[in-house]
Formats: sequence, C-alpha cells, structure tokens
Amino acid sequence: MEPNEFVTVDARGLLCPHPVLQARAVLRGLAPGMHIVLLATDPLASVDVRAFCLRAGHRFVSEEQLGDHLRFTLARAG
Repeated sequence: MEPNEFVTVDARGLLCPHPVLQARAVLRGLAPGMHIVLLATDPLASVDVRAFCLRAGHRFVSEEQLGDHLRFTLARAG
C-alpha cells in the first residue's frame, strides 16, 4: 500500500464499541503513518474514537459529519 493510500472501515449501523474495535483491528495491520477512514453512524463514536486514539497513541486527523454518518480519518502510530 502506498503512503498516500488509505483503508476505509465501514462501521455504519454498528453501536460502540464496535466501530473502534474494527478500526483497531485494521490499524494493527498497517505500517506506521498509514491512514484509515472510519465511517460510523453511532453518535458516541465521536467520543470513543478520540479516546481510543489518545490511549493507543494513534493520531486523530479529522472528523466530519456527512449526512447521516461521521467520517473519521486516523493515522497509525509509529
């Protein structure tokens, strides 16, 4: 995977902690600095994803509200 590519994790329709668990599983398989995009509909994901990044050392890049879901961009710790 090229450094400017990213993996999309579609966790729409899942309740927390499942979006974070899916993001964690994907991040484990990536090289440091690689990005993922996490899609989630659970409003608590905003709090949970930020807390996960803080605890795990991953970089929280951005959060956007896109219609009926949230779009998070995260970077693997390295």
